Amino acid sequence: MTPPPALDAPPCGVRHLVVVLGDQLDRQSAAFDGFDPAQDRVWMAEVLEESTQVWSTQPRIAIFLAAMRHFADALRGEGLHVDYRRLDDAGNRGTLAAELGAALARLRPAAVVLVQPGEWRVREALHAVAASSGVPLDAREDRHFLCTPAAFQRYAEGRSALVMEHFYRAMRRRHRVLMDGDAPAGGAWNFDTDNRAAFGRDGPGFLPPPAAFPPDATTQEVIALVRARFAGHPGRLDAFAWPVTRAQALQALDAFIGERLAFFGHWQDAMWGGEPWLYHAQLSAALNLKLLEPREVIARAEAAYRSGQVPIACAEGFIRQILGWREYVRGIYWREMPGYLERNALDAHAPLPDWYWTGRTDRECLRDTITQTLDLGYAHHIQRLMVTGLYALLLGVEPVQVHAWYLAVYVDAVEWVELPNTLGMGQFADGGLLGSKPYVASGQYIARMSDHCRHCRFQPAERTGDSACPFTTLYWDFLARHAQRFAAHPRMRAQVQNLARLSDAERGAIALRADAIRRGEV
Repeated sequence: MTPPPALDAPPCGVRHLVVVLGDQLDRQSAAFDGFDPAQDRVWMAEVLEESTQVWSTQPRIAIFLAAMRHFADALRGEGLHVDYRRLDDAGNRGTLAAELGAALARLRPAAVVLVQPGEWRVREALHAVAASSGVPLDAREDRHFLCTPAAFQRYAEGRSALVMEHFYRAMRRRHRVLMDGDAPAGGAWNFDTDNRAAFGRDGPGFLPPPAAFPPDATTQEVIALVRARFAGHPGRLDAFAWPVTRAQALQALDAFIGERLAFFGHWQDAMWGGEPWLYHAQLSAALNLKLLEPREVIARAEAAYRSGQVPIACAEGFIRQILGWREYVRGIYWREMPGYLERNALDAHAPLPDWYWTGRTDRECLRDTITQTLDLGYAHHIQRLMVTGLYALLLGVEPVQVHAWYLAVYVDAVEWVELPNTLGMGQFADGGLLGSKPYVASGQYIARMSDHCRHCRFQPAERTGDSACPFTTLYWDFLARHAQRFAAHPRMRAQVQNLARLSDAERGAIALRADAIRRGEV
């Protein structure tokens, strides 16, 4: 079958130039409301800035470009005009703003239509170029989400504190998710206490193979481009098998519901060396690219519970991440930007260790997590929060550096979701706006939740000495440095009181070893 023509010649008299960004690959998007193929044209662009604004890894660059090209091909298959600029096109101007400005000058549309971008920087740039070009801009609400920024602002107004659990319950009631009449399904709102198990000494046992999608010709072309154009960027593409089309994303959803959801909740906080996928969904990239719709994902998980296929704790724990946490962090992002990016409540200024970009470290849990991240563009939430994020927090790394790393390395990283998770939850840089306490723990947490410490030269129970775990040393040093701040904190008081039980000599030895760790001598 001969593919449809690209239809790249400008139609006569462009009415609407419909902008589709790399994380807006949704055919049901509001941007397509009222689309007339005879008068309107879709505009998409691959530009260097979106891969270099942070030092994006090769898997992250590849998933965006591959998904964009597949989406453009699907639109052309419907007969839509698509004005598509490739990264390697001659004369590519390198930024979205410059490319859009050139398209407006060339096509002279009556108006630009777009769904509001998911990043403050991009939103401001595109609004500015439309204004400077004198072209009316129709910026539409992103109905992919279940709570608009305006609705979140109304929810937040007048509250002395924002608590995700309260927001989540309101969303459950509003959208009638996991509800039996006016009561929560299963008799409780939250089953988190059932979802904190470790695997035990023998590990997870049998694991279903992950849903994988061997690269087709389009994706292979992207992989070759990324390897050539971004050879100096970190990461590998040997194992690239992410869903990059709507059909593939639906297959990945089917696989998770059928093979992993029944075990997800119980072991969602567990880690195991050499096992990146475990029982996690691996759907966040497809969701954030808009290849999947959150309502359909939530509905599938609830249907699995209602049919007896999965326990309530597994369905609820998974749904909470999408209906609760995902919507909550987006609300925080748009409510607090642009100033949120600069927050540094703990006055942290240390540099990010260079080995975050290579994985070459003798800290086993960090080596495993970072190597996996660079190879796959993926780590599950406990690896991000309680391994890479925890170490950066304890070390006192400047939050904006931690943010840039997370935004660069993960295939699901879009700033609206990555920044609050990293800066707020992971680094406590917002002083408690997103999470009520810093997520700090010693190496003994990692020993309890994984097998990493069995293979590591460091001992998680030791605070000082040559074999002391850097996590443990830095944990006690963190408490000492911030004791005054957290002495009366209701969720940190007990940890600070434990610090007071240490002798002056031991506290001094902890401080000396922590300084050596920061200097890179350990």
